[in-house]
Amino acid sequence: MPQTCSIEHAVDQVLAQLPAHIHLGMPLGLGKPNRFVNALYARIRELPERRLTIYTALSLGRPTPGEGLQARFLEPFLERVFGDYQELDYLGDLRRNRLPANIRVEQFFMQPGSLLDSAPAQQDYVSSNYSHAARDINAKGLNLVAQLVASDPQYPGRLSLSCNPDVTLDLLPMIAKRRTAGETILVLGQVHAGLPYMPGDAELDAVAFDLLIDEPEHTTLFSTPNMPVGLQDHLIGLHASTLVRDGGTLQIGIGSMGDALTAALLARQADNATYLGLLGELNMSNWQTLIDREGGTEPFGSGLYGCSEMFVNGLLALADAGIVRRKVYADAGLQLLANQGALDESQQGGGVVVHGGFFLGPRSFYERLRELPAERLAQFNMTAISFINELYGDEALKRLQRRDARFINSAFTVTLLGAAVSDQLADGRVVSGVGGQYNFVAQAHALEDARSILILRSWRESGGEVSSNIVWSYAHTTIPRHLRDIVVTEYGIADLRGQTDATVIERLLNISDSRFQPGLIEQAQKAGKLSRDFQLDPRFTDNTPERLKALAARYPQLFAEYPLGSDFSSEERDLLRALNWLKSKLKLTEMLELGKATFDAPDPAAYPAHLARMGLDRPDGLREELYQRLLLAGLQATAPTTGRAE
Repeated sequence: MPQTCSIEHAVDQVLAQLPAHIHLGMPLGLGKPNRFVNALYARIRELPERRLTIYTALSLGRPTPGEGLQARFLEPFLERVFGDYQELDYLGDLRRNRLPANIRVEQFFMQPGSLLDSAPAQQDYVSSNYSHAARDINAKGLNLVAQLVASDPQYPGRLSLSCNPDVTLDLLPMIAKRRTAGETILVLGQVHAGLPYMPGDAELDAVAFDLLIDEPEHTTLFSTPNMPVGLQDHLIGLHASTLVRDGGTLQIGIGSMGDALTAALLARQADNATYLGLLGELNMSNWQTLIDREGGTEPFGSGLYGCSEMFVNGLLALADAGIVRRKVYADAGLQLLANQGALDESQQGGGVVVHGGFFLGPRSFYERLRELPAERLAQFNMTAISFINELYGDEALKRLQRRDARFINSAFTVTLLGAAVSDQLADGRVVSGVGGQYNFVAQAHALEDARSILILRSWRESGGEVSSNIVWSYAHTTIPRHLRDIVVTEYGIADLRGQTDATVIERLLNISDSRFQPGLIEQAQKAGKLSRDFQLDPRFTDNTPERLKALAARYPQLFAEYPLGSDFSSEERDLLRALNWLKSKLKLTEMLELGKATFDAPDPAAYPAHLARMGLDRPDGLREELYQRLLLAGLQATAPTTGRAE
């Protein structure tokens, strides 16, 4: 059995048993034992003769509240949602560029956009596929693994890797081999009382751990609140939902575009008439041949199987709705019978409907997992990332399970020749990381009847300037153009697989915002990739936000602002809308409109609860009076219209 000890005693043991240079591996995201790593970090910071290198990914820290109105909104919300979440001390030092000289942090994925200005984080980023993380970390001389685990009195002598079996399960055989060769490698666990006990592959005998912190952790788990889903994202989700084939396999990522896809699939199942009505007005006939061949728009008769590196809240919602319900089996013979519909009733138990590598989500997601009965929970199998993100190893079984796979991931830029960018800016700074995106794109090309679907907003606004996310070229590529497949924007679908460059360009122009089509055409023509007499099909020359807004107004039930629920109160949802509106108006071209709106702002009595929430019900001084007028203007401008889905 593992040695049980306090956090400080565990640090003592690590320092006593390991060499001067400690190589610490921790799971990405939720599974880090923050208090232990903070104690180790503090101790080594004061021991210049010792060195510590941390290998991990997705180090989670609560957002910074900012200033002004944003701070007034965020500070109470962050306190409520994150409570006593234990921040990672090394992350704070990374953000401030103050990492001690004897400590390094190597990450293969970062909290998106959070460390763009951190020199040590950017310099020690490791560009690696998620499925290669264990191999690469082990090769660096890993000698300490530490992570949160879950326990359950029903399973004495057992622990669950819960939210993070992903890399750990791949590391354990490598560690065993090195131990046999005489190396000292310690595995440390700490039970967190809030983590759901995930059965199946994530379960280990307690003897797999050398050290076990004797006090379960009760601090608040990090969560990712559901954010509002806007018009662009909803329409992206609607288009992508038509490419999901009944009886197939689904992988989706985190974020509002993933939530929008989930919402569209839920509508396809539960409100098919309305769903089809909107699709009809979106001129889906432009892609009907592709939809008929690759996807569908009818409710799910056979259901889907989820195989996703991240077990997201949306997959659980789809399972609760009976959409994700196709069971897969660990035995190839059973799986073949299942594919043929030949399993008898006695053979249908014990199947899995979702394989996931890690999970992270809103608080309600963790609560739902904790509440599930054991038989139901067993259908969600948390497992090694090598199983999910690669085909090699049990390839025959994986091919049987992953029929008609749709791997749906996001990008922030796509070039007109079909390359995609999702992890790094043109200047070399890393936004997040490659993660598993390349793995899934490669799988889509290797599996029969599988497709990679990259989703992106066709345009963005920053600093008052609107620009296209479909560009002629970009200085970095995440997914090379020879792996181009399907791209989806709010304006439609572009099937790029196996097409000529000229056809790829035309199809991407068809789903670009019309404000940028002329300039993109000119660039392609200048490069000799489009003929000089090229003309865009008139069906695609009215790709405008105004047209989409008019369509959405006729189908409010399909455009819920928070389709998977919200951690925000009703007043906070109104305030968030108002603050986003104000942010969009704080530019020279809109200042006149903003000034007029502020002058015409309603009486404070119209929004007493909102002003109280922001501490502006009794403004003190000119600054607070201005804040109050701005906020009232934003609330009035963004007040929900009758019938709007919330």
